Amino acid sequence: MPGDLSPVIAAAARWLLTAFPAAAGALNYALAEAQARQAATVAAALRYPTTLDIELLNLLGPGGSDRLDALTGAEQQNMEEAEHSWRTWVDETVVSWAANLLADPRLAATAEAALSTTEHGAGNAGDPRRLTIPSPRDHHAAPLLRHPDLLSPITSLHRAALLELLEAETAGP
Repeated sequence: MPGDLSPVIAAAARWLLTAFPAAAGALNYALAEAQARQAATVAAALRYPTTLDIELLNLLGPGGSDRLDALTGAEQQNMEEAEHSWRTWVDETVVSWAANLLADPRLAATAEAALSTTEHGAGNAGDPRRLTIPSPRDHHAAPLLRHPDLLSPITSLHRAALLELLEAETAGP
C-alpha cells in the first residue's frame, strides 16, 4: 500500500474507533484497531486507486470529519487545536466505505477482490481475514464497530457509490 495514503488510513481508523469504541481492555482495543485499520486500508485503496488520485488527494486534502461528527452526535472539535488536527485528514467516503466493510463480511470479500483492479493490487492491503471472516473474538473486541444498525448513519452516506464501484470492478470487461 503506498505510504501516501497513510494519513487518510490512520485518520479514518482513529475516527471509527473514536465514534465506535472497542470493548474495555488493551487486547480488545488492539483487535478493534486492527479491524478498523484493515477496513480503512481497503476503502482508501478503492477510493484512490491510482497514483494520480493519491497525488490529487495530497494536493487538495480529504475534507475533514465535520459531517461525520454531526451524524454521530460528537462534539464539534476545534480544528485549530493541535490535538484535533488529525480530523482534517478524515475522508468521509473512506470512513463510510470502511464502515460498510466492517458491517458486511461478504461485501468486504468483494471489496478485497476488487483491489486487483487498482494500482495497489490484490494483497497489498494485508490479510483480509479480520474483515472477510471475522472471528468471535473480533466481534467481541469491536461490538460497536461491527454493529450494522449503529453504523447505518455512516454506511448509508456512500454505500450506493461503493456498491456501484464494486459491481463495475467485479463485472469485468
